[in-house]
Amino acid sequence: MLMLSLCEQIIELVSPEDTDPDADPLAVAVGIDEQAWTPEDPVLLRLFPEAYTEDPAASSDFRRFTERDLRQTKLKHAQTVRDGLERSGEKVLLPLSLGPSWLGFMNDVRLALGERIGIDDDFHEEVAELPEDDPRLAMVGVYDWLTYLQDSLVQIMLP
Repeated sequence: MLMLSLCEQIIELVSPEDTDPDADPLAVAVGIDEQAWTPEDPVLLRLFPEAYTEDPAASSDFRRFTERDLRQTKLKHAQTVRDGLERSGEKVLLPLSLGPSWLGFMNDVRLALGERIGIDDDFHEEVAELPEDDPRLAMVGVYDWLTYLQDSLVQIMLP
């Protein structure tokens, strides 16, 4: 199932690294990493962007204090979706209480896909000109499908 595969890919992508056994126990308890690096993978950089583009030191500090928690949240969203899909039959019934996790997960997948296939303001015009055998077309289809699902869920959740 496509959605399960997307869950597993996001889980693998965002899972935080194990903490150093010699790390400060207080820092570990509150989720602060001793050091933080800007991701080299453009998808990770999109999911965990620089907070201060003009100040690398401040951005690094911000990343140290926030990235582990952000990763845990994204991981939890993907695991929630995966667990719900694995428990469901052919039809997925989604309790509204899980809506935020599903929305967060779909947003993360859309950001990742968008980065991989180069979606920008002009992209949909470019898609019309892609040859039929371009592998990006399948990813664009998944991206558009997730956009539809995400919008549908938002509309249902609105008061």
